Amino acid sequence: MSTNAHECWKWSRAGLVWLLALMAGTWAEAVTAEQRTVLIVLGAEGEADYKAGFAAQVPLWAEAATRAGAKSVVVGAAPETETETDWAQIKRTLEAEPKAGTGELWVVMIGHGTFDGKESKFNLRGPDLAAGDLATWLKPFGRPLAVINTASASAPFIGKLSGPNRVVVTATRTGKEQNFARFGPYLAEAIGDAKSDLDQDGQTSLLEAFLSASARVKEFYKTEGRLATEHALIDDNGDGLGTPAEWFRGTRATKQARDGAELDGTRARNLPLVRSDAEEKLTPDQRARRDELELAVEALRETKSKASEADYYRDLERLMLELARVYAPSVAK
Repeated sequence: MSTNAHECWKWSRAGLVWLLALMAGTWAEAVTAEQRTVLIVLGAEGEADYKAGFAAQVPLWAEAATRAGAKSVVVGAAPETETETDWAQIKRTLEAEPKAGTGELWVVMIGHGTFDGKESKFNLRGPDLAAGDLATWLKPFGRPLAVINTASASAPFIGKLSGPNRVVVTATRTGKEQNFARFGPYLAEAIGDAKSDLDQDGQTSLLEAFLSASARVKEFYKTEGRLATEHALIDDNGDGLGTPAEWFRGTRATKQARDGAELDGTRARNLPLVRSDAEEKLTPDQRARRDELELAVEALRETKSKASEADYYRDLERLMLELARVYAPSVAK
């Protein structure tokens, strides 16, 4: 771990209060349809040993949001008040956010989670945040969403929150993986780190950060000689199933589910928090068209074994030319 990362681990919940004051002006800015928001939720630490580790992740996400030009909101870092619980503050924050537009809303949860066999919850100071609560609050949103739950027992959040134009990441593959999850700090480090840019396109997508963090979790358990008690999932196709990192080769899922379910990754591959210069130059319409075409390419690839070679390559050429025109409109039709 780098020196900067070691310093981050020294943060305490109280030490984050300055961060709230620093960003207060940002919160008050008018929100436009293109404005991106990162809601960072710091949960209850439980045992004191976890306090610094959880708090250290907040400035990493906040720094990445600042570099991205996104609005940051932190819940759970300031001292508790008697007038509003963290649960109520999350609800109020989401109610105030625009429901439509092209600007992404990122919801990042850092802390512990529980699962009682029916409902998965993220632990807060005061009332916990149930997956069903968050699903209800996010139901009106049509803008792009990225929901990241780095807690233990977080997998059931996928089933509740999965949907069109959404990416959902959890630290576990079932609600029964209830031991402390190490996925969170690795993801917080990866999201703004150029070293996690697997395809070398100048930006680290949420998919790439997910794959990098998953690899570091796997290495931790291997090095420690322990049986892994967490297996992260990513869902971005709306089927509520999720795909583990082991199913990816590079940034493309290659292993096919037994039931033939569509694999994830295409949408998350085009969702960086900190964008490259080339990505910033694209208009929201161009990004939407790019994502639509890449989904079409993936769908076409799934039909390769059934289509004639001539038909397959004809359709692939058409899609690739359309993709080229997104980046260079002058490309001949």
